[in-house]
Amino acid sequence: MSFPLLTATAALPAIGAVATAAVPAAQRTAAKWLALLVSLATLALAITVLVRFDPDGARYQLTESHAWIADFGVRYEVGVDGIAVALIALTTVLIPFVILAGWHDADPLETGSRRWRPTQGFFALILAVEAMVVISFEATDVFLFYIFFEAMLIPMYFLIGGFGDRAHEHGETAAATQRSYAAVKFLLYNLAGGLIMLAAVIGLYVVAGNFSLQEIAQARANGSLHMATNTERWLFLGFFFAFAVKAPLWPLHTWLPNAMQEATAPVAVLITAVVDKVGTFAMLRFCLQLFPGASKWATPVILVLALISIVYGALLAVGQRDIKRLVAYASISHFGFIIMGIFAMTTQGQSGATLYMVNHGISTAALMLVAGFLISRRGSRLIADYGGVQKVAPVLAGTFLIGGLATLSLPGLAPFVSEFLVLVGTFTRYPAIGIIATFGIVLAALYTLVLYQRTMTGPVKPEVSTMPDLRARELVVVAPLIVLLIFLGVYPKPVTDIVNPAVKQTMSDVHKTDPKPSVEAAK
Repeated sequence: MSFPLLTATAALPAIGAVATAAVPAAQRTAAKWLALLVSLATLALAITVLVRFDPDGARYQLTESHAWIADFGVRYEVGVDGIAVALIALTTVLIPFVILAGWHDADPLETGSRRWRPTQGFFALILAVEAMVVISFEATDVFLFYIFFEAMLIPMYFLIGGFGDRAHEHGETAAATQRSYAAVKFLLYNLAGGLIMLAAVIGLYVVAGNFSLQEIAQARANGSLHMATNTERWLFLGFFFAFAVKAPLWPLHTWLPNAMQEATAPVAVLITAVVDKVGTFAMLRFCLQLFPGASKWATPVILVLALISIVYGALLAVGQRDIKRLVAYASISHFGFIIMGIFAMTTQGQSGATLYMVNHGISTAALMLVAGFLISRRGSRLIADYGGVQKVAPVLAGTFLIGGLATLSLPGLAPFVSEFLVLVGTFTRYPAIGIIATFGIVLAALYTLVLYQRTMTGPVKPEVSTMPDLRARELVVVAPLIVLLIFLGVYPKPVTDIVNPAVKQTMSDVHKTDPKPSVEAAK
C-alpha cells in the first residue's frame, strides 16, 4: 500500500492543532514554535504532493478511497487535480507566515485582562483551519467535502470573536461588542449557505445514489445518469448559493468587511486568502462538473452579479476610512473577477481565475500583513490617523506600496497576469461584460494610491514620528511574499502549467470550446 500522502497533508495540521492546544498554559512560546514547525512540516508534505503530481497524467492523482458510511454510500475519497494542487500549495505557503505575523496577537495584555483566550488556542485554531481547508481541496466525495466545508466555520468563529483586533477607537467594551457581532454574522451567513447546500447534497444522493464526484460526473458524461432540467437547476442553485456566500459574491458579501475589520490582520488573511478560496474552487470542481447544463443556464445572471461585485466593491473601497475595511472591499472586487473568469466559460478565463486565486492570496496577504504591522504600531485602523510614515519607516512603507501595487494589478506583479487572462477570456465571449469590468482596474488604482498617499506621504504626524521600521520577524514574513509577487508576475508558467490541463477538463465537462477569433491571423 502506498503512503497516503494527501491524508497526511491534511492530518498533520489537525494533529498539530491538538498537540498545540495541549501545551501547558505557562509554555506559550513552546506552543508558538510547535505550531510553526507543524505548519512548515505540512508545507514540506504539500511540496511533495506538488513534485509527485503529473500535470499531463490522470485528472485526479494520489487518490485514496476507503469505505466510511457504507449504508449511505459515503466514502473517504480524496484526490487532486492541478487546480487543487495549486491551492493546497497556496494554503500551506501562507500558514507559516500567518503564524509568524500573529506571534504576539494572542499574548496577554499588560493589565492582566482575561478577555484573551490562551495563546495555545489561537495557534491551534489556525492549524485546525489549515487542516480543514486542505481536506476540502482534496475531497472527491461530496459528503466528505460538505463536512469540512462547514466544519471550518467553527475555528474561524472563535478566531474572529475571541482573538479580535485590539485597535479600536471606541474602547474595549465597544470592541468586544463589534467582535461578537462580526463573528456571529460570519457564522450565520455561512451556516445559511451550508444548510441550503445540505438540502442539495441530499437531493444529489437521491438522484445519483452515491456521493462520489468522479462516479456521478462519469455517469452524467456517458448518459447512464440523467437529471431532469429543473432538478439539475435546483441542485446547482443549492450548491452555488453556499459557494457564493463563502466566495463572497454580491449581494451575499456583507459579512466579509465586518469579519476582516474585527479580526487580527493574520486572521483576516486566513479569511480572504485561504478560507474564501474554497468557495471559488468549489464552483469549478462541483458546480461545473456535476451540473454542466445548469451552469450554462445560470451564466448570464452570475456574470452580472460578478460584474456588480467588481464595480461595487471597488467603489466602496474608495470611500473607506478604515484600512482593513478598504482591503475587504477590494477583495470583494477581486473575487468578482475570479467568478467572472470561471463563468466566462473560456480557457483563458478559467486559467486566469485559477491563477487569480493564487495571486490574490499572495498579494492580499502581503498588503494586509504589512497593514497589520502598521496598525499595531499606531493602535488605530483609521486612515486619517496616519501621515508621513515613509519618512520614519521607509521599509514598511516600501513593502506596503508593493502590496498595494499588486492589488491594483500593476504589470510585472503577479495579479496582473491573472487579471489580464480573465478580462481577455471574458471579452472573447461577453465583450460588454469585459469592457465594463475594466472600470474595476481604474478604481483599484484610485483606492490603492489614495490609501498610500494618505498614510505614507505628507507631513509626519506626531503620533507616528517615533514609529519603528519593520523588525526581523516582520521582514521574514513580508520579504518572501514580495519575492513571490515579483517572480509570478514575471514568470507565471510554473502555475499555469499545473492548472491548464485541469481547466481543459473542466471546459470539456461543460461542453464548451473557446470562441474562434472574428478575424483570422494572416498566414
